[in-house]
This record gives sequence, C-alpha cells and structure tokens, in this order.
Amino acid sequence: MHHYRTPYGEGDKLRALVNDNGAILFVMSRFGIPLGFGDKTVGEICRERGVDTATFLAVANFTSGHKFDDGDISLAQLMEYLKRAHSWFLEFNLPSIRRKLIEAIDCSGKDEVALLILKFYDDYVAEVRRHMRHENSTVFAYVESLMKGYLNRDYTIETFAARHTNRDSRLADKLAELKGVIVRYYPQEGNGDLLHSVLFDIINCENDIANHCLVEDAIFVPAVKRVEEALRMQGAGYGEECVEEEESGSEQLSQREKEIVGCIAKGMTSKEIADALCLSVHTVTTHRRNITSKLQIHSPAGITIYAIVNKLVSIEDIKIQ
Repeated sequence: MHHYRTPYGEGDKLRALVNDNGAILFVMSRFGIPLGFGDKTVGEICRERGVDTATFLAVANFTSGHKFDDGDISLAQLMEYLKRAHSWFLEFNLPSIRRKLIEAIDCSGKDEVALLILKFYDDYVAEVRRHMRHENSTVFAYVESLMKGYLNRDYTIETFAARHTNRDSRLADKLAELKGVIVRYYPQEGNGDLLHSVLFDIINCENDIANHCLVEDAIFVPAVKRVEEALRMQGAGYGEECVEEEESGSEQLSQREKEIVGCIAKGMTSKEIADALCLSVHTVTTHRRNITSKLQIHSPAGITIYAIVNKLVSIEDIKIQ
C-alpha cells in the first residue's frame, strides 16, 4: 500500500520512495542508481549519478500511480532506461525464471505436459526477445536519428505506437495463460514450494513487463511525438530510410488445422472430428500428421496445452480425465 498521497518530488528522500513502493528499486536500477544512498534526497542522488531528475521522477511517479510531469524529460535518458529494462528481462529475469521452472517440474522426458509447459515458456521468451530487439534495432535507432535533427519520410513513432498496444497485450496474455495452465493442469507433487515460488516470479514478471510497456505508451511515445513536431516546425531535413523490421514467428497453422487442434483438445476422436467438420477420417489423419510436424507436439496433452495457450479453446471446454 502506498502512503504518499502526492507525487514524489526532488526534495523527498529516496529511501522513502522505496519504502512507499518496492518497484522503485527497478526504476533506480534501470537509471543506473546503486544502493547505499543513505538519507540523500532524490535530487541529490540524481545529480551525483548524472541522472536527469525530471525523467527519474516522471517514471517513478507513473510507476507508483501518481500524477507525473513529462514535459521536461530527457528523451535520451528515458531511452537508456528502456534499454536497461530490456537487458534486465532478457539477460536476467526470464532466464532466472526458466531455471527455477526446470527445477520445479519434471523435465526428465517422462512428463510430456511438463515438457510442453517448458516449450511454451521458451516460445514466450522468444517472442519477448523479438519484440524488444525490434525496439532496440528499429524504434530506438529512429529516435536517435530524430535527436540528431533528422526526420524520416516513411516512419514515425505513430507507426510503432499503432502496433505496440496489441503486441504488449499479446505478451501479457501469453504469460497469464501459461500461469493459468500450470495452476489448472500441472499436478503438485514433490517440489510444491518451488513451484509456488516460480508462479510468484511469473506474476511479478507479468506485472513488470506490463508496467514497462505502459511507460513506453504514456511517457516515451508522447516525448518522441513532441520531438517530431518540433523538427517539422523547424523544417528539418530527412535522414536515412528507416525500415521497420517485422517480428517473425514460428510456422503458422492453417485455419482448418486450428479447428482440428481445438477438436483434439476437447477430447474428440478422429472420426468425431471428421463428422463434425464434414471431412473424411483419412483427411483428418493427414491434418493431424501435419499439425504434429509443424508443432513438434506428439501427444493429446501437449496439443491441449497448445490450444489453451494460443486461445483456440477456452479452459472451460476441456474435459479433465
């Protein structure tokens, strides 16, 4: 529970902010502010560490649900903050969760559900990696060009923003679905405390990624738009062409294959699927073979988890044997 009723200010002691909201520790880390700051104020510490105070306070207040002022922030420092957040997720947090997940579930090869849970976690991490590398290589490169005084004929921050919300929602939903699958379908045997700890880490990671994305939407994108508008008013020239990289995913199932995956997840036999979709049993068998080849999933339990995680069926449609 937060005790501050008004926004944080540069005269507040930094330890008071941390006591008010533990997530400020992540904000500090991503601005390069170490621990051991004693009773110094936000302003004192920011000046010592070469951090723009207005930028730090904008992110800290936003993260804590306070009114924030982003009118005088440093776009360069905000971008470095976002890059450090990407490194935190990709190089530390997500790999750490994976190690604990392997310890918590049976990945010896005997438990196919466990292996599929790990596979879907790895698929999720791969999508996060594509998403954040896209921002690093395309979006941030574009903003760096803006800060040098160059516009782009074919790209604006709105191009990024228009797709960003859907991508972020997809990432958060995937992690939430994985959490739900573990809770609903993985039997707790043996390492119960460790499995609970992994779930707690997943929930915290889910919240952290969501907040990170909101910082981009609420502070980063508007700041970039202001720079774009100022350059247009100045009649700035155009720099090198910026080509937005697409985030390629794994091979996609056809619509018919998705329908069959949904039927398999519901426990239907090949004959029942054939009758329901007005196909021959031979055609259904061929589709099932293609699905197995594309997904590299060989059991109905694995297909069921795939169907749930990718929203081809709802959990309520699944009959637990």
